[in-house]
Amino acid sequence: MITQFELHIYIYILVLIAGTTFLVWFGPTVRLTLSDPDLIQEIFTSKSEFYEKIEAHPLVKQLEGDGLLSLKGEKWAHHRKIITPTFHMENLKLLVPVVAKSVMDMLEPWYSTMSDSDEVEIEVSEWFQTLTEEVITRTAFGSSYEDGKAIFRLQAQQMVLAAVAFQRVLIPGYRFFPTKRNVNSWRLDREISKSLMKLIERRRENSSNKTRHHGPKDLLGLMIQASNSSSDHVTVHDIVEECKSFFFAGKQTTSNLLTWTTVLLAMHPQWQVQAREEVSRVCGSRGIPTKDDVAKLKTLSMILNESLRLYPPTIATIRRSKADVELGGYKIPRGTELLIPILALHHDQSIWGHDANEFNPRRFSNGVARAAKHHVAFIPFGLGARTCIGQNLAILQAKLTLAIILQRFSFRLATSYQHAPTVLMLLYPQFGAPVIFQRLSSP
Repeated sequence: MITQFELHIYIYILVLIAGTTFLVWFGPTVRLTLSDPDLIQEIFTSKSEFYEKIEAHPLVKQLEGDGLLSLKGEKWAHHRKIITPTFHMENLKLLVPVVAKSVMDMLEPWYSTMSDSDEVEIEVSEWFQTLTEEVITRTAFGSSYEDGKAIFRLQAQQMVLAAVAFQRVLIPGYRFFPTKRNVNSWRLDREISKSLMKLIERRRENSSNKTRHHGPKDLLGLMIQASNSSSDHVTVHDIVEECKSFFFAGKQTTSNLLTWTTVLLAMHPQWQVQAREEVSRVCGSRGIPTKDDVAKLKTLSMILNESLRLYPPTIATIRRSKADVELGGYKIPRGTELLIPILALHHDQSIWGHDANEFNPRRFSNGVARAAKHHVAFIPFGLGARTCIGQNLAILQAKLTLAIILQRFSFRLATSYQHAPTVLMLLYPQFGAPVIFQRLSSP
């Protein structure tokens, strides 16, 4: 059976052979594939009102909930307006000490398991998933962190079940059969919803009895505040679904960014040295980076952008035309599905140059807008009104985590590492990412 990654590589090859616009069949469904940046810009910005997201795969839908990822129209706009303050940079900067503590806690076991040579082999993808889960839980639940963490552990179990099913041939209606895996998945879904509703009610009661704290605004608090307003029409069910969406979208996206960037820096030690020198110059050799320090790490920003270009978390996205529309000289009938192959766009040599498949953070030295021949050639977090709301949190966490690691370790790939990117809902290393970390001597 062909994997999703093989399928998208096939599409990538078709882009090279057939050009930027062609039809491709997915079973009985035909999709117009578009990798022309001008047309992509039209779909997501100038004529976005004519296009909508398609419904997610049933297994993904169960995980992501009925939140920002899947909502449409006025309800989507309303929820996004309510949640946006959580992701304002000034609010996120208040999370820097929390993230830094989580990173330092992660490193403690690394130190304790080091051999006499001051080296340890770490499967970074697993550690980064745990770290990201903790940060996202704090961002979503704030003062209700411990309760939220228990709930997200349940969703992590549900994601494992969905991942197994996602690798198999989709048989229509099979997910409704009472198989052992389906029964477990249904049970977890009920437990998650029930636990979230209890947490929401308890948080609502506590917020009415206590004065407002001055820490970061968390997603749960903002949604509850909106639900208490008669004009906002936010229900408990809405809050439950948004919490599901945030965890699903945020955890894998950020952990994969950290994993791929660590792998790339291990592959390219010269860039690792440059990044470490910048971190040492800006933050000191051992000092915990502050919110102002993080903003000054230009080289690290370039490296993260190049990692997102080569290994975007979402390698393709799909839109559907809501009406008959003309697009770049093509007449698009209503209901046509449009596939935007982000991976192919990010590797297009006509846009990025002859080294498009190589790791070269220097291309971002003058910012994202000037990195390629077209300003819409780089869309790891999407484009337009539906750009990923959590991208600032993902970048902030990644920069802070890598800065702290670079201060304390040099690292290289383990001999057991196999470079095998694959897709299981998101792009990740199929055989993990074993990396050898060596402790740096104190100055």
